[in-house]
Amino acid sequence: MPLALLALAVGAFGIGTAEFVMMGLLPDVASDLHISIPSAGHLVSAYALGVVIGAPLLAAVTARMSRRTVLIALMALFVVGNALSAFAPGNGSLLAARFLSGLPHGAFFGVGAVVATGMVPPERKARSVSLMFLGLTVANIAGVPAATLMGQHLGWRATFLGVSAIGLAAIAALALLIPHDHTHASATGLRGELAALRSLPVWLALGTTVAGFGALFAAYSYVTPMLTDAAGYAETSVTLLLALFGVGATAGNLLGGRLADHSLRGTLFGGLVSLAVVLALFPLLMRAEWSAALAVTLLGMAAFVTGSPLQLMVMEKATAAPSLASSANQAAFNLANAGGAWVGGIALAAGYGTTSPALAGAALAVLGLGVAGAAYTVDRRRALPSTGRVVTSHLHRSEDSEALRS
Repeated sequence: MPLALLALAVGAFGIGTAEFVMMGLLPDVASDLHISIPSAGHLVSAYALGVVIGAPLLAAVTARMSRRTVLIALMALFVVGNALSAFAPGNGSLLAARFLSGLPHGAFFGVGAVVATGMVPPERKARSVSLMFLGLTVANIAGVPAATLMGQHLGWRATFLGVSAIGLAAIAALALLIPHDHTHASATGLRGELAALRSLPVWLALGTTVAGFGALFAAYSYVTPMLTDAAGYAETSVTLLLALFGVGATAGNLLGGRLADHSLRGTLFGGLVSLAVVLALFPLLMRAEWSAALAVTLLGMAAFVTGSPLQLMVMEKATAAPSLASSANQAAFNLANAGGAWVGGIALAAGYGTTSPALAGAALAVLGLGVAGAAYTVDRRRALPSTGRVVTSHLHRSEDSEALRS
């Protein structure tokens, strides 16, 4: 694997840390800015909104630019957003800075996935995407806990300065390691990229992402009360357990990349089935501390097995617009985050129990399987006409040969 993938992973590490660290800093930010915890929670939503809007928008606007230049520019915007967060005087300016920080997130992963797959042979494309995503999963193991600890001891503003420093390191790595010859812009331009997104298979692939990762976030958004109320863990142990989720996500991400290079569709279906099973077993696994820890690890592994296959499938369905489609998939991930949390919250509010969000997630995973199955059916039907013509012409040749022999 080319060393340039390390530069993409460093950028992904910084972005992953910036996205999730706010959840651990909410009490500190709320206290410092004299706002309530629910109001501070809007800072998480502002970042997610930036991702959803920025992913397709920035990918479309930069369609004709060198992808190497785009990656560096996106990371520079990320650094500016986090630096502004560190110096924000109030809640309103911090909301705007968090929105700005989220804008380059999806486009970076989208364009980065195109660059990563362009640097390796076809049989290693999924593995290259998984290595870029490795930075995101490792951020949940090391980056987020370290940044949270920094915020608790040095103040939350120091955390965002630290994240900005990671972004600067990523810019240096991108400039040094990303080769110019693998980053040419698409020849289709903005109009061609937008036209390529009208394809039904592309939207079915994006729908699979929303449903599949919505299943994850339906449970993960409420994993803390599950661990404390159902499994009996102390609140001080939750951070360590969330690190176990990161370990599982890292293992699943690497496994999914390797398996998808052998069977993209098989890995996707297998991952969604595994996710549905793990979530369905959550009420049982949350009855003891050891099995609850196992459940959190398996949740991360089952969910992120599907990460690389989903990213690659969207890119393959939109060959004329890989950057835009890949970035749109990142927007779909964040829609899954918001939608999954909403679905899990409905189950919890309805009084079905602490572990009910996991069962709602299992239903979403089954829905994701249904959408993936529909995508497979569409692909098969589109392939049949050309296959039929080949068979027909072969039969005609056989009949002609028989007539000549006669």
